[in-house]
Parts: sequence; structure tokens; C-alpha cells
Amino acid sequence: MTDGMQNTEAPEQSDAKPSTADERLKALEAESDIAADYLEELLDIADLDGDIDMDVDGDRAAVSIVGAELNNLVGENGKVLEALQELTRLAVYRETGERSRLMLDVSNYRANRKAELEEVGRTAVEEAKATGSPVRLDPMTPFERKVVHDVVAAAGLSSESEGEEPRRRVVVQPA
Repeated sequence: MTDGMQNTEAPEQSDAKPSTADERLKALEAESDIAADYLEELLDIADLDGDIDMDVDGDRAAVSIVGAELNNLVGENGKVLEALQELTRLAVYRETGERSRLMLDVSNYRANRKAELEEVGRTAVEEAKATGSPVRLDPMTPFERKVVHDVVAAAGLSSESEGEEPRRRVVVQPA
């Protein structure tokens, strides 16, 4: 059975992950579109006003909801935002069949939190260098830990995560 949409020369390509940078960019843009549609529906259901910005940040789709009165979508310490991000990733998976690494931000919460965490990472690096001892930070989400790990690596030190979720933390190792 054939239709006009099927590629008869290389059918095995239909299930393959995008191989070129251009194909990967198109796939990430498609993830953003799916996520934006899902989030627009959610905002309508919740009767919330917000604008949705879509982007590609490195190797992942990035979607932001901006507007007034969206703090309920962030929640305490970003917990609602984390859950909303997972639901959005599931919506993308449902449409594409591919696991998404989409990053969701609401009212610049993640952007502001990232700046705070970069400072926490820099402070921990300085402390580890000054004391020569490992520095254990407070428990963090995976997003938060990644930000700190990146800062530590950029400073030329190493770090690791220890513990079990939700008490998993970064430990900065001295040089």
C-alpha cells in the first residue's frame, strides 16, 4: 500500500533520527510548535493570559510563557513549572514518538534562577579552591544541578551529584 507521502527509495529513513543539522533544527522547531499548541490550550482552559515564545537553545527546543499573573504556573521553588514541563514533553512525545528535552520557562523564572545558580556555582568554586575541601550544596533539581556543573567545569574544577532524588545535590571538588 503506497500513498503520495511515502518515500519508496529509502523507507528505512522514516524512522531514523534527523541526521543533518538542518533536519535536527526542523525537528526541534516542530517540538516547539507542538509544545506551544499544547500550552495555548492549557492557558485557554485555565483562563490565563500569556504569550508564548518559541526558540531553539543549543540542542533542545525552548518555549517560554510570558505575561502577568502566571506565578501559579511556577509554584513554590518551580515545582509546578517542573510538572508542567514534563506534561508538555509528554504531549510532544505523543505527537512525535520521540523523547523531548524541551525546556519550558514561565515569566523568566528559569532565566532568573539560572543567574542565581551561576553565582552559587562561582561561590562554591571559590570556596573549594580556598579551603581545598569538597563543597556540598543544597539539594537541587536536575536543571539546577546542570547549571552548577557547567559553571564548575568552566572554572576548571570537577563536580559530581550525590544522593537520591529529591535530595540529590552537587559536590564541588577542589583542584
